[in-house]
Amino acid sequence: MKKNLIFITGLLLILVLAGCGKKVAPQSIEDNPAHHYLTGMELIDQGMPDKAFVRFERAVALDDEYAPAIAGKALVYAMRAEAESDEQYSAADSERAIDQFDKAVREARRDRSQKFSVYVTGIRVYTHIATRGWLQRAEDLAADARLMSKEVKEEELPYYRNIEALNYFLGLAYFKGGEFRKAEDSLGLVLASAPGKWHDKANALYNRAQKILRAMSNYTLTDVAKKIAVKDEVVRADVAALLVDELHLDRLFAGRIPVPNQKLKADFVPADVVHHMFEPEIMTVLKWHVRGLQPQYDQKTRAELFFPDKPMTRKELALVLEDVLIKLTGDESMSSIHLGQSRSLYPDVKSTDAYYNAVVNVVNRNLMETGLSGAFRPDDKMDGADLILSLMRLRNIMNVY
Repeated sequence: MKKNLIFITGLLLILVLAGCGKKVAPQSIEDNPAHHYLTGMELIDQGMPDKAFVRFERAVALDDEYAPAIAGKALVYAMRAEAESDEQYSAADSERAIDQFDKAVREARRDRSQKFSVYVTGIRVYTHIATRGWLQRAEDLAADARLMSKEVKEEELPYYRNIEALNYFLGLAYFKGGEFRKAEDSLGLVLASAPGKWHDKANALYNRAQKILRAMSNYTLTDVAKKIAVKDEVVRADVAALLVDELHLDRLFAGRIPVPNQKLKADFVPADVVHHMFEPEIMTVLKWHVRGLQPQYDQKTRAELFFPDKPMTRKELALVLEDVLIKLTGDESMSSIHLGQSRSLYPDVKSTDAYYNAVVNVVNRNLMETGLSGAFRPDDKMDGADLILSLMRLRNIMNVY
């Protein structure tokens, strides 16, 4: 009995020691840290951070000193922090992100290529968590990464591929931080180099930064406007906020639209608008019955709702801009001037579509643009840069009246 007890105790000790080891045995040739790290980063690109985290965890299980995967975990925590609406949960994920990133930096001390990858990922981490002083921290990481970039072997960057990733993600950080001129400069460095992995993304972001800079050439944007300008997708509440706060819609219409006897008010307050951060702005838009931003019937609740968080499409914004123009000029004929055309001016919009007239009006007045092919892309979501530029161009027209 005593011998059996000693044997069992020894076996348990062996199992405990094995569990405390730094590495687990790989199950196949592809079951290695570099492969799981690369797959994890690609999953992040595909919008699947939770699946990416599993890959990073496996990479660290195989080698708990593999810095790029540890940094990958930090990036996932940072993305969770950004997406989390609860402040306490967001703060907790931000803390985890910074802890994991600091650990990745410590583990990458001996490998320049890994350290470069970790620092670039660190720029992304701080861009997502956006805590106090985050942009300065991103700039510091970029400066350190730039110093070591000459010693980095690009073939040892399995995910980032080349050092231009540094300029792209620093440009993205500047863009998110509202430093649009610096973003333009950093992204310009990517575009000036030989086309590589980050060239197309840099070009797209560069164009967005330029649109915002053009919009800001004659006007100073508020902090709220800057935050909306950098969004990949704007929602109905964002449009209402900018119409009221940047274009001063209430003051603009008050002197042009006759209100019988009493002060104009919205017909009702939609349930999903109550206590919304942009409730006053939304109610102002509803008061003036701006087409394209009317309440919509919801089958589930059997009520008219505003849907403040619903993404705004290009065709919906065309309707909004046209309606503001009509109310501004008093020219009601504008609402039907292009109806009845036998042939559409755009390959992806039919002349019989309900929004066709609005599209022609806003494109003719340069409030919105088509692509090189002439396509309007009516169902595409509006991003913040395009929205800001459209509204600032509308503001220029308003100044004429």
